[in-house]
Amino acid sequence: MRGEVRIKCFTERPEAIAGYGPLTDEEGTRSFTLRIRGQVRGQVIARIDGIADRDAAEALRGLRLYTTRTALPRTKRNEWYLTDLEGLRVEDRDGQVIGRLRAVHDFGAGAVLEIERETAPVLWLPFTKQAVPVVDVAAGRIVVEPPAENAADDQRNADERIRE
Repeated sequence: MRGEVRIKCFTERPEAIAGYGPLTDEEGTRSFTLRIRGQVRGQVIARIDGIADRDAAEALRGLRLYTTRTALPRTKRNEWYLTDLEGLRVEDRDGQVIGRLRAVHDFGAGAVLEIERETAPVLWLPFTKQAVPVVDVAAGRIVVEPPAENAADDQRNADERIRE
């Protein structure tokens, strides 16, 4: 209404998005300045400078907004931006490479790591201290402790491949 838009934010505090300065589209060609008007169901309601009516707001449907890395707050100890984790080498406690981190997902029950492996199916692990004791972004690695049932499944899969 009146050019206001709903924005799904991927920030710790959704209303903080307006404090990151002007946001851009994916190509970085258009700039958008937000004024937060409220929140509803986990989304912020905002006015965007230059968007004055419903039609102009509707034309932005599906638009993804971005900010610069320098506008984001510094992470605290044991906090990471998910983009910094994607692509990291995943290894076990003995230093054996398991694969690469494809993505971190949160389907509602907590964060889960999606680990891509060369010769085995994707490995899914909860992003907990028990399953992921070490995250070392500077060294480009994540150390994981897969649950025993995953190790057993991996061995069965390996045995089946050998028989084939």
